[in-house]
Amino acid sequence: MIKNYWNKGKKQKTIIIIVSIILLIALFVLRDDYQPALLFIRKYIFVILLSTLVLFFGLRKFRKSASTGGRLGILALLLIFFGLLYVVGWHFKMYDYMKTYNVFNHLNKVEINELPLTQNERIQPLRNIFSMANESVGETKDVSLPHLVRIGNENKWTMAIQPTEKYMWQGMTDNTEEVFAVSSTTPFPRFSSKNRIPVTFSIGESLKFSRNTYNAVVQRFNIFQLFTMEPSDTYYMKNDSGQWVEVVSLIKWKGFLFPYPTFGGVMVIDNGEHDFNDYIERILIGKGTYVSPEEMKNHPYLMRQNTLAEKVSRLQAESLKFLGGFSDPLPWNMETAVKIPTMPKDQNQQPYVTDFVFSQTDVDAYSGLYHWFGLEPVGDERTSLSFSVFVPADGTDKLYYYNHAAKKQGYAGVSAMPLKVKESRKEYDWSANTPVEFRPYIKNIAGKKRMFFMGTVSAISDRNAQQFDGSATPDLVLVDSEYRDVVWIDVKHPSQWDKTVYDQLNEAWRASEGIGYYFVEEKKEIDFGEAVKDSINQVVPDTDVKAELLEKLQKQIDSLKAAK
Repeated sequence: MIKNYWNKGKKQKTIIIIVSIILLIALFVLRDDYQPALLFIRKYIFVILLSTLVLFFGLRKFRKSASTGGRLGILALLLIFFGLLYVVGWHFKMYDYMKTYNVFNHLNKVEINELPLTQNERIQPLRNIFSMANESVGETKDVSLPHLVRIGNENKWTMAIQPTEKYMWQGMTDNTEEVFAVSSTTPFPRFSSKNRIPVTFSIGESLKFSRNTYNAVVQRFNIFQLFTMEPSDTYYMKNDSGQWVEVVSLIKWKGFLFPYPTFGGVMVIDNGEHDFNDYIERILIGKGTYVSPEEMKNHPYLMRQNTLAEKVSRLQAESLKFLGGFSDPLPWNMETAVKIPTMPKDQNQQPYVTDFVFSQTDVDAYSGLYHWFGLEPVGDERTSLSFSVFVPADGTDKLYYYNHAAKKQGYAGVSAMPLKVKESRKEYDWSANTPVEFRPYIKNIAGKKRMFFMGTVSAISDRNAQQFDGSATPDLVLVDSEYRDVVWIDVKHPSQWDKTVYDQLNEAWRASEGIGYYFVEEKKEIDFGEAVKDSINQVVPDTDVKAELLEKLQKQIDSLKAAK
């Protein structure tokens, strides 16, 4: 048809050339709009090819069949095939099952025999930080989802103060002009003053068109990356020169049979206002500097950092259900199958980004931020802690796991914690408050490395189930995962937490484990006496008590003689 139209004359040829140029430009400029379709083909390439082949040969056989019965039989077989494909692959989730098994087979798993310690414990949970940040901005501003990142040697919650998505005009004209950077270890998070940093990003998560982070990153992909990469979480941090940058975590899809997601590096977007030249660059080739996983070691600010997409780490942790074999997670086995527990009431779900210290273990792993998962048995009524999973948050190609179940430790898992906290303080109004985000707290206490779960009591909004709130001095609890006891700790005095735990549990530990005495302040009796004597000597000079008494008696005798 196009050939016939082309041959009609010069005018028709001109129209075809102009339309072709417009289509090519649109195909190039609008690739961020159709990239999800390319990615869909990549994700389901095997199923698409299999379905296409079956449909092709089925319809070919259908056309060649002369009898009505034969044609009906072929149609019935095609319907049965595609029906089974849907039921088995999607309804019973066997496609996801195979994808997770692919992740397990290609995962660099390292079993550890000793738990790492925790450091720089964060006080406030993510949802509290998010709610308090939103309390500090105006009507035309939104706050991006907080992420825990390393700024120098300190862990901070960072989030962008960006134009709100409720009003289209702000997203088209305004920039992201401020970033919150709040310390995660303080019980007093401040969202003003020095924690509200003025920095301009002309590309942001809530901005529109080519200024949108997703669009700008996708536009930056080359032809191969369009089929294999997708942007994920966005982080705000300082680079090696001290400048604030926007770091977008990338997911890369690998494999042909049942493709699976992996860490694909990051796209780094610098701050600053963009001029017309930058606008043309955004439209044509996007914005950002791609840093592959292999190149991240050349950028110190990206090492021991939180840049891994949680979608990837969740699938990696979930794949440990295949430790007992390919068929173990099937309904008739389930001997070692595990799951990531789901926390109620729209809380922040695992992973919990935590700062771990591996220097006291025999594992060659860095000390810094990790995605932590507490895996539990599949059944809803089973809440024991089966595995502790430590996924390096900077995308390092390793996964460390500690097998609590194999060691028969009998620890309680994360999903068992809320009820234990509520039972320990029955006077609370638990309809308006709830304990949330139980992250690990592992310390050497009383001669043994002990594992606790730290939780924060948050108030729940009765209007918005997703809005949590905590005071500047929230109630904190530590739950011993082995003894199941709940210890309420003073958030203002973290140096006393371990002693508070010991004071409450030491008798139970001594009776059960036969341990000695710890946190005992030794003070000799003679030292105390000397200290008292020294303090008296500073005020009262040394005197002879007998001499004073004799002098007093002599004065009385002299007075009597004088009276006679």
